[in-house]
Amino acid sequence: MKFGASSWPFQWEPPYEDCIKRVADLGFSAIELIGWNRDYLYDYYTPEKIRDLRAALDGEGLLLSQFVHTPHDLSHPDVANRQQAIENWKRAAEVGTALGANLINMVASHPFGFKDGQEMPRITTKPLVQRYEAKVPSGLDWDQNFEDYVNAVRACAEVCEAAGVGMTIEPHPGRYLANHDGALRLLEHVNSPALGINFDPSHTFPVGDFPNISVYRLGKRIKHCHVSDNDAVTNVHWRPGMGKINWRHMFQALKDVGFDGVVSIELEDVPGVSRGSNPGVPGVYRNPTATDEFVAETVAGMNYLKGICAELGIAVD
Repeated sequence: MKFGASSWPFQWEPPYEDCIKRVADLGFSAIELIGWNRDYLYDYYTPEKIRDLRAALDGEGLLLSQFVHTPHDLSHPDVANRQQAIENWKRAAEVGTALGANLINMVASHPFGFKDGQEMPRITTKPLVQRYEAKVPSGLDWDQNFEDYVNAVRACAEVCEAAGVGMTIEPHPGRYLANHDGALRLLEHVNSPALGINFDPSHTFPVGDFPNISVYRLGKRIKHCHVSDNDAVTNVHWRPGMGKINWRHMFQALKDVGFDGVVSIELEDVPGVSRGSNPGVPGVYRNPTATDEFVAETVAGMNYLKGICAELGIAVD
């Protein structure tokens, strides 16, 4: 097992070279990079920039555990929107492969291309509002939309198969993969050897799944992990050990199913985190670049989990 870090809490917006060095200096073995939207995929990740980033990763001895991009319109009712989302995914796979990633990751889509903060409420608002509700019109063909989504995800998986890389999809509250049963259903319907799960307990725990049971249910289908703690009500991303998740139980389950991939620490709702300049990005804390306080939180989280691994006899590279 390796411990890595997501790049975006350190540096939400590019450039990412300093972030790569910072993560390596903290003792992590891996990092994830991200393309937030189509423009990033083409305007930032140019051939020259990919060469520079590849050199930075190699120079620091960091594994690029995943390249991340989420084409939200894979579930859009309009076929043209879905096709454009698939084209964006093709570009993400090209970028990720050129950077040296063996996994290309996306977050699951809401039905019908719905968006957080628009048709779908953000789960972090749940304790604060009198009504927590989805603004969903009547008369929608839910069966057809799920079939359209399955076909679009299958097309994305075929892109990764052709590129010789794996694809991971990440469950998230309120989406087609909100829990481990939703993940298992999608995996069964898509039926691609390239497709696996990026397991994030801070997304499934607040919708009712116990992380250790999710690991046992998903088993070998888990190809990568994101870790952060939360309150079991919302998907806030706190330092492991500061919330309600039993990490010893989850890591025992990971050991039992033979997981030997990357566990990537992804903190967001902690002091000092980078959330970029876009005011539409959710979160209380907001910095262009993460502060030393955030670094301390991240290192404390890694050391806490490494301690559990040592107690359980899990080898950490």
